[in-house]
Amino acid sequence: MSKFADIQIDEGIIKRAANGDVRAHEIIYRAFSTPVYSICLRFTKAPANAEDLVQETFIEIMRSISKFRGEAALGSWIRRIAVTKSLMFLRSAWTKRSQSLGDDWDDMTAGEAVSHGISSHPDDAMDLDAALANLPDVGRAVVWLHDVEGFTHKEIAGLMGKTESFSKSQLSRAYQRLRPMLGANESAQPDGAAIGSY
Repeated sequence: MSKFADIQIDEGIIKRAANGDVRAHEIIYRAFSTPVYSICLRFTKAPANAEDLVQETFIEIMRSISKFRGEAALGSWIRRIAVTKSLMFLRSAWTKRSQSLGDDWDDMTAGEAVSHGISSHPDDAMDLDAALANLPDVGRAVVWLHDVEGFTHKEIAGLMGKTESFSKSQLSRAYQRLRPMLGANESAQPDGAAIGSY
């Protein structure tokens, strides 16, 4: 999971924010704006769009913080709002471009990153950002949600309004595209085994 879980905010500040305290809002914004921007940028690939999504995310946070019950960490709650806003942006972009999120049942291949030969070595991961940027929006979003943010396929399906099979299929196809972009090569392993997950 990204940096959201590492950020601790005093419960008193959360209560003050819920009561409309502007200074408490500012503290929460300053604490979470960088990771929110980072996740929005991962989804949109465009700084201007990411900045707009950060603003939309924090407007939603400040409107809804009085409903925050503390059942999960504040960072997890904020992360979910940022992801939801980012996915809403992508859906609207897909609609504008007349794209659809087809299930592509026949394209699904079994297995996770290990079986797809994605490298876990730091040197191999240096080009990961560039490789992710070359993935289609849907694939990039699923890889980010699953492998970085730690969402399950069921959670991803719920966020995207699709099935778990859709999430698995998108992840599998993204791995297949990432493998050649990252230069992973199963034959480089002495025993011919897959390189491993990242």
